[in-house]
Amino acid sequence: MDRVTPPSADLRSEIVDPPRISLCFLPTPLHRLDRASEALGIDLWIKRDDMTGFALGGNKGRKLEYLMADVLASGADVVVSCGGIHSNFLRQLAAACAKCGVGCATAVMELPYEDAPSEGRRPHARGGNQILDRLFGMDIRLFPDNNWDTLFGHAEELALEYEAQGKRVYRMPLGGSSPLGAFAFWRAAQELPDDVEAIVFASSSGSTHIGLATYFFGSEVAVEGMACDPEPQITDDFADLSRRLHERMGLPALLAGDLRLDMTSVGPGYGLMSDEADEAVEWLARLEGIVLDPIYSGKAFAALLRRREEFAGKKTVFWHTGGVPTVFAV
Repeated sequence: MDRVTPPSADLRSEIVDPPRISLCFLPTPLHRLDRASEALGIDLWIKRDDMTGFALGGNKGRKLEYLMADVLASGADVVVSCGGIHSNFLRQLAAACAKCGVGCATAVMELPYEDAPSEGRRPHARGGNQILDRLFGMDIRLFPDNNWDTLFGHAEELALEYEAQGKRVYRMPLGGSSPLGAFAFWRAAQELPDDVEAIVFASSSGSTHIGLATYFFGSEVAVEGMACDPEPQITDDFADLSRRLHERMGLPALLAGDLRLDMTSVGPGYGLMSDEADEAVEWLARLEGIVLDPIYSGKAFAALLRRREEFAGKKTVFWHTGGVPTVFAV
């Protein structure tokens, strides 16, 4: 694909949002971490998407404002999706469906994988988001661990089951990572001040990463995604999402080489805890009284701690993506 010129500041203000509903309290707080800044030699700030206020918080509520508007416009009776049993997106999806009067059904595995299962410490299957999913009324179909393609197949079977009952089904992509989901984070980037020099965040299914990277494409801002998924082709998947965002909204289409993605803090694998992340979670909790989760934000913060010299003296925003319920499953 040919390079697409980034939109001007004027065009950014002229882009018209797709339909959305209100779920979150926005903008979320942005504040300085004074003690952490002093300890690290970084001008470190935190963007509190753990405080979006919907379904115990988390950044997924942003994309669901657009996605659920699309669900309602489609006239769907039920939303069908899939993911890991501790998915933060599925927890907030179930709550959003409850609020909108739409059914929610999911195909889940405890720990889906790309090529082969990974060994390591995993959250308890019956804690955290699992409790909330049932509280919000989700129809959960649990399958034995297998690869992602197998899980996608189970989700399609579940959708067909509902259609056979005469229900109109909305097939929700994994993690809500779609052009609408990515656009939500393009808009979210506008909540940051102009003097930000670097942004650090957990990167998994792609919409957060593509939204932020697209907004700051062509600028001097370093958009640093810290991978929580070991999939080797993940940047190609992100580039495909960017292409679809471009086709829908006219925003820049990024190539895989345009994306900064640090793969060094994935740990044993997707959905598995690591000693490095545990130490990072404890470090921030004891220094600033802020709770990260061990699967996503904890791994991203661990990468920031390890690479702190690269951010020395820079105004750096750590984007807290939420996921705190998982703390109650470890």
